[in-house]
Parts: sequence; C-alpha cells; structure tokens
Amino acid sequence: MVQDSVPQAPSVTPATPARTLLPSIVPALVVGVVCSLVLVGVEVSARQLQALLWEIVPDALGIGRYSVVWMFVVLVATGVAVGLVVWKAPGHAGPDPATVGLDAPVLPPVVLPGLVLATGLMLAGGPSLGPENPVITVNVALAVWLGGRFVPRAPGRMWPALAEAATMGALFGTPVAAALVISEALAGQRQKAQGLLWDSLFPPLTAAAAGSLTVSLVDHPSFDLDLPPFGHPGLGDLLAACVVASAGAVLGMAAVYAFPFVHGAFGRLRHPMLMLPAGGAVLGALAALGGHLTLFKGLDEITTLAHDPDGWTAGEFAVMAVVKLAALLVAASCGFRGGRIFPAVFVGTALGLCAHALVPEVPPAVGVSSAVLGVLLAVTRQGWVSLFVAAVLVSSPGILALLCMVSLPAWLLVTGRPQMQLREDGTPVR
Repeated sequence: MVQDSVPQAPSVTPATPARTLLPSIVPALVVGVVCSLVLVGVEVSARQLQALLWEIVPDALGIGRYSVVWMFVVLVATGVAVGLVVWKAPGHAGPDPATVGLDAPVLPPVVLPGLVLATGLMLAGGPSLGPENPVITVNVALAVWLGGRFVPRAPGRMWPALAEAATMGALFGTPVAAALVISEALAGQRQKAQGLLWDSLFPPLTAAAAGSLTVSLVDHPSFDLDLPPFGHPGLGDLLAACVVASAGAVLGMAAVYAFPFVHGAFGRLRHPMLMLPAGGAVLGALAALGGHLTLFKGLDEITTLAHDPDGWTAGEFAVMAVVKLAALLVAASCGFRGGRIFPAVFVGTALGLCAHALVPEVPPAVGVSSAVLGVLLAVTRQGWVSLFVAAVLVSSPGILALLCMVSLPAWLLVTGRPQMQLREDGTPVR
C-alpha cells in the first residue's frame, strides 16, 4: 500500500511584519487623543449647561430644581431646542438615531456642528440617552476627513476603526472595551484570513489606549460603584444571578419589541418641531413618575443608587427601572441624538437593587452586575461589551466567572431576535 509521502503543511495564520504595523502608531495616537478631547469637550460643555438649567436658573426663580413643573418645562424646551437644530442645521444633525448603532456612518463635515449641538443640548436637558453614538459618529467623520487630507496614502478603512476604538476607550476609561468591540466586529466580518487577530487589533488598540489615557488625565472617569464587597460565588449566587440576568434580558427585550411601534408613532408627526417637543412632554411625564434620578444619561445617578442600596424599597427600584427604560425608549424614538448604553446600565442597576431589596440574601454586587448584563445584552446585542461593563461596575475578582456563566441563558433569550436598531423603512434589524 503506497502512502502519500508529501508532508502536509500546518495551517498557520500568517503574522503581519512589524514594519507594516509601525507606521500606524503615530496616526493611531493622534486619533486617540483628538477623539478623547472631542468627547471631553462635549461632556464638559453639556455639564456647564446642565448646571445652568437645573441649578442656577431654578434657584434664581425660586423654583425647586427637580419640581414636576420645572422638569416638564426643561424637557419640553429641550425638545424644542433640539427640534430646531434638527430642522434647520445642515444635514439635519445626522440620520435618524433609531437607525444608527455603534458602527457609525461616515458623514460629511458640514453635518457635524449640528450633531454636536443637538447632542450637547440633549445631555444637558435630561433625556435618557448617552453620548456614545453621536460622539462616535462625529469622531469617525473627523478622522476620515482629516486623515484623508493629511495622510492620503493611508487606507481609508483604517480611520473609522481608529476613531471608533479611540472613542470607546475614552468613554469607558480603558482600551479593553474597545478591543472587545473590535474583536467582535472582526469575528462577524470573518476577517481572520487577513492575519492574526492581535495584528488587526494593534492600530485600534493603540488609538483606544491613547484615548483612555487622555480622558483619565483630563476627566478621571470611574465606573466602580463601590458596592459592598463580594467574596467567592456559591451555588445560591449562581442561581440568583441566572434569574436576575434573565429578568433583565426579558425587560430589555420588552423595550426592543416596542421600539418600532413607538418610533412609528412619533414618526407620524413627521416634523422634528412636533416629534421632539412631543417626546420632551412624554419624558417630562415620565420624570414626574420616576423622579429626577431617571433623568440624564444615568452614570451619575447609578452612583447615587449604589451609595445607599437599602435606601429605597423594592417597589421604588422597580418603578425607576421601568420608567428609565420607557424614557430610553421614548428618547431614542422621537429623534433625540444619543446612545443607549448608559441608560441601559441605570435600568440594570435599579433592577439589580430591586432584586436585593426583594431577597436580601442576593448580594447587591450580584444583583446589579447580572441585571446590567441582561439588559445590555438585550439593548446592545454586544456580548463582550455587556460582560465588560457589568464586571467593571463591581470590583470583585469572583464576579467575572459568575457573569460568564449567567450570560449563557440570557444570551439564549435575546439571540436571533429583533435588535434595538431600525432600518430606513422602520423594520427592526435582526
């Protein structure tokens, strides 16, 4: 019997030579710094305007800062102001935010001032959205435009990846989140044949590291909620985390399924000067129901909740979770420019503390991290980012293994179902 004597070459993915990666370092560093400064500029400006709207003016008028009347007035006025920008600004402040995810479109530079202004007004005025989507869109457009002018020989597809990674690194204060998002995108696009994964991650990770370090030096962000310490997980913790994470996924999916209907209802108003003020009025009513902690993007507000996890009843936590989710749904549907990650974190935090209030044996760290994981999986459909955000909220070494386990049943509840993003015709993306 004759055997094939030709040796079989091992299947090895070719690595990218260092000389190919080195030229990308300087552009990545520049993009990282610039993108982080854009984010800081938008957020600092919004905080100044927020202080004017919610502290200086009501104090001068002798009105309660978060009285029902003042919340309603400011939210409707914010809808009017953003509506004017969307109506009159060149490019109408970008595309309908309901059709945009973290993978940002490349917009012409003329659209960017309107998008930045609409985002700043939204962040200051109180609608329940974060800065991530519009700031990523702005940074991608700036990177493509400036990169094409000053480094014309660089591949055009490099600039969006650098800008998205840099902004994600700046948003979360660490390049790890950006690396996870990029690796998930590369897996979805089946680009493994182009080189080793770490070679593909090298330029974006450089940009993300520069962005996160810049923000850390300038703005000092922190996601640790300083919840009561949590030791080694037991079987009871695993069971509780599975239940809470699944409940979070189900709650998030309720908003996802409602999204096209709520978006369609506002869309029937047809004009931004009707859609956005109407959305502001609904948000004002929701704020009256849920209280002022359900306003804004939610990052500062979850810190308030976490500092006193026993300060509210289970019913109050449940109301805040549902109201915040409804506010996220309305704000994303009526045309406010903003992202959904940070409000979803508030929803998960309130839900997790509700679980702790109902069953005190559920540690706050377990309840919050597992609920945030479930809600984020439903709202973002980004598995790695959901795990990362849920883990960094709780500084406990044992929590990551627990979250990896409970992500499995939560993922089965959301995978293959509609996403919280719509196509141009109003149908949900799957």
